[in-house]
Amino acid sequence: MQDPVSGFTYPEEWVSLCKDKTSRLLVSQGLAVLTSDGTIRRRGFTTGSSTAAAAKASVLSLKKTGITEVSILTPTGLRVQIPVSIDRGTGECSKYSGDYPGDVTSGLVFTAEATVTDSGISLIFGEGIGRWSRDTPRYKSGDPAVSYMARDEIETAIEEAVQEAGISGVAVRIFARQGREVAEKTLNKMVGVTEGISILGTTGFVEPWDDHLEQAACDRAVHAERVVLTTGRIGMRYARMLFPDHEVILAGSRLGTIIPHLTGEVTICGLPALVLKYVNPAILEGTGFSTVEEFMTTERFLPAMQASFQIYKSAHPNVRIVIVNREGTVIGDSG
Repeated sequence: MQDPVSGFTYPEEWVSLCKDKTSRLLVSQGLAVLTSDGTIRRRGFTTGSSTAAAAKASVLSLKKTGITEVSILTPTGLRVQIPVSIDRGTGECSKYSGDYPGDVTSGLVFTAEATVTDSGISLIFGEGIGRWSRDTPRYKSGDPAVSYMARDEIETAIEEAVQEAGISGVAVRIFARQGREVAEKTLNKMVGVTEGISILGTTGFVEPWDDHLEQAACDRAVHAERVVLTTGRIGMRYARMLFPDHEVILAGSRLGTIIPHLTGEVTICGLPALVLKYVNPAILEGTGFSTVEEFMTTERFLPAMQASFQIYKSAHPNVRIVIVNREGTVIGDSG
């Protein structure tokens, strides 16, 4: 059995321990993660998927009634059914976080209001959706805090709804009434996002991290002769290309708790932010920057990255660090 989200092939002994057919079906659909003792943890949906569901529901409600769920194409290419509620021209979706207890956005309601237009699709982000307070390498000050992959997911959902409803065009306005309040519990202000919540999602799914899954990741890593630990989905995708003969494991922010258990060949591979903050938590001190992404645009970054490699490898000589950008180009390798 393979996880269609991560691509990981579950060991047969894990699968055999999972006796419940419904649980195994959820795992095969990517809606849950199988652990080493045969139990499952359900994945949730990102703010991007939740917003896409609300947007699609709002458009469909212009022509249809009785809608309680919509089909959304996630960035992984998997289709999921997400519960919604509708009123004519309005769709709402309550964010489902699965078995991830630490998700502060759990239950946040995203609302979309749709209006028929002569042609095309217009997408507007309103109350409770965060805005960038300063320019960054990818966004301008005042831009909505919506990742490119999440925006694509939302626009695809709207396009599907327009075709299904048989209308010429639509304007969709998205907001979250409790967005400002919930955003206070996140790191948005630290990275320069104000006024509300960010809409994100690389895969469309929220991973159900808890202590049990951390142990499962450790179990996989310990039994691998050559392991690559990644910090996110983009890093995982490129790690599989760069290290096809290694066991690639998504460790997220748990690098520090998994690595001490490993004795074989270990590589850390991922995007700069999480990896560099792990190997050198002080990398931004004295730079004047709030994020690694901004620091990367300066000529001081590469020397600082190499210095961080040296600091970490002096204490962990058997760990290799490989940094990739979002296009998959290797921009740093500790060797």
